[in-house]
Amino acid sequence: MQTGMNVPVDKSLDDCAAELVEMLGHPNPRWREDLAYPLLARWINRGVFDDLLAGFGDGIAPGLRYGLGFDGDVSVLRRSYSALMLAEIVGRDNNTQLLGPETVLAWGDVVTSWYVREQDHRGWIPQLGWAQTIAHGADALAAFARSRHLGQLELTVLLDVVADRVLTPTSYVWRHGEDDRLAYAVMTLLHRNALDPILVEPWLARLGSGIKHPRTRGHVDAEWPSPAARNTSALLRALHLQLALGVQGRADLQADAELFAEQPAHRTDLLLAVLEQIRAESPWLYRPTTRARPIE
Repeated sequence: MQTGMNVPVDKSLDDCAAELVEMLGHPNPRWREDLAYPLLARWINRGVFDDLLAGFGDGIAPGLRYGLGFDGDVSVLRRSYSALMLAEIVGRDNNTQLLGPETVLAWGDVVTSWYVREQDHRGWIPQLGWAQTIAHGADALAAFARSRHLGQLELTVLLDVVADRVLTPTSYVWRHGEDDRLAYAVMTLLHRNALDPILVEPWLARLGSGIKHPRTRGHVDAEWPSPAARNTSALLRALHLQLALGVQGRADLQADAELFAEQPAHRTDLLLAVLEQIRAESPWLYRPTTRARPIE
């Protein structure tokens, strides 16, 4: 590994890849964050793995099941960086159209199954560096949301996965930009213009139900808002801001220039729908507004 960012001439690509994939779960962030991930990402984007892309992704995917269900140990690193690496691989396919739908959709099933079951939501971990399962999972969802292999049905599933993730009870309050990354994944879905408001607005209402105060005879038995409610509220606010200001694509993804060239269809209706949910969280605070009636 003494040749900078190039493939070493004295080792086979398979051996190098296997060594670097193992490092994706290394507890030393210098090995994981400064070497393994950036090196593999660079090789993917330079086309080094193009002839092996499907097999390489298949080799990464089992890392999402490594230690799944545990919370607070180092196994989280392998899962999280496996998701981030699959995001790079799918991004490469989005640029080059090398893979068939069955491969990408199979990876999508693995990623979404992992994401809703992940228990360890730590962002920064002292001595271990970044874990960021929520943010890395959001990046993976955004990569799949760009894929030509996903139609309206699959995009709707991704939207539901986001709701499942934020509404699932947790002890973690996200505080390392997870809400922005997840909102950006939703924005990527919306920019596909395949999801009609008739699908998105009930999804927003589902999120809104997770941030309303669960009053029972004037009191609740637990502290409110719960961590999941705070995370859901943060996601809705981040989504509102991104809809209002607009977002841009990644410079290294060729199709993003076209995908993000215009605001999502139905943006105005979606902004109002998001605001309705945010307002309902604290109805005593915000002035009520009425949505304009549709033109018939």
